[in-house]
Amino acid sequence: MYKFLLTPKWIAFHLLCLLAIGGMVTAGLWQWGRLHDRQDFKAEVTARSEAEVVPFESLDLTDPASVEWRRVSATGTYLTDPQFQVVNVSQSGASGTDPVNGLLLEDGTVLIVNRGFVAGADAVPDAPSGQVTITGRVRRSRTAGFGEASDDGTQALTQIRRVDLDALSQQFEQDVQPVYIDQLDMQYEAANVQPVAPPNLDGGPPHLSYTIQWFTFSIAVLVGWVLAVRHSVNERKGKPKKRKPVLIPEQYAS
Repeated sequence: MYKFLLTPKWIAFHLLCLLAIGGMVTAGLWQWGRLHDRQDFKAEVTARSEAEVVPFESLDLTDPASVEWRRVSATGTYLTDPQFQVVNVSQSGASGTDPVNGLLLEDGTVLIVNRGFVAGADAVPDAPSGQVTITGRVRRSRTAGFGEASDDGTQALTQIRRVDLDALSQQFEQDVQPVYIDQLDMQYEAANVQPVAPPNLDGGPPHLSYTIQWFTFSIAVLVGWVLAVRHSVNERKGKPKKRKPVLIPEQYAS
């Protein structure tokens, strides 16, 4: 009765359903993993952002990722040559730029500082003069994503796409620290310079909903396969069996 399931047409149907279910389950598991990655990221950022402010020089920068989002204080003098502006930045629904300068530390190295966000066509103020002590959020170097253009550090840079430390370090004679900071303390800045917004920890794609959707779709395909098989089996049960013709000798045929 079930031999029909091994015909080429049905084998192709089985394979199609298996591929669909496998692909959907894989997509669901990927979304589930992304959900946990997002939750881990949120917990990590929250914990580090709420930790006490520590001096920048006390950080172990062997692994920049291990200190990202920590709040630090740094003392030094802003360099005005070179200085940069991150262009095409948006924050709180407004477009603008981020002024970026190097902060010359007491040990002679340069710490790159994103001084904040300047909205619209507002004039970008010069960096504060004299020695300053600022508080900021540690960030790792930003790199271009797939298909995005990079800043050429071998050329003199003024407008930049992102804070790419590999490119910016080529603009200074001094050694540049392997991380930069988003300035949080605006006491030295002009009124139109706003702190860089923290990461949006409550936004992002609804990974849980996507996970449920993919698993639901895979179950729907499985149920569809079962119904298709049952329907075909019931159809074959309802068909009368073909009976072999009975051969009657001619002399008995009327």
